[in-house]
Amino acid sequence: MKKINFSDPRNGAVLTIALAIVVGIATLTPSQTMPSAPGSDKLHHFVAFAVLAFPMSYARPRIAIWVVMAATAYGGAIEVIQPSVGRYGDVSDAAANAAGAACGAVLGCAVHRLRAWKRGRQDPRRNNQ
Repeated sequence: MKKINFSDPRNGAVLTIALAIVVGIATLTPSQTMPSAPGSDKLHHFVAFAVLAFPMSYARPRIAIWVVMAATAYGGAIEVIQPSVGRYGDVSDAAANAAGAACGAVLGCAVHRLRAWKRGRQDPRRNNQ
């Protein structure tokens, strides 16, 4: 079985798109049909958008700011659409989405940098003087 390389931008993009679809379905499904989950609504929004922003920010740290802006716009669009599917759009949900996207992107960049640093330290070809 082939190991998936998540630092490959193509894999990061595919995972991000798949997560965007899951987030869209979860946030646009009428609330009566959704199971109850522990924790606050804002925490759910924060975590969902942090997870959404992480893969592409990890794969391509240079575009992390664009990932945050796209995820924030996506979250805003979801909040605008929600009233048409029997849910409530909320500015504080949009803020939680944006904060989660920013934190997920920062974490993705940090993990990318940490892994690159660890690879550099373990590279036998590296000149250790």
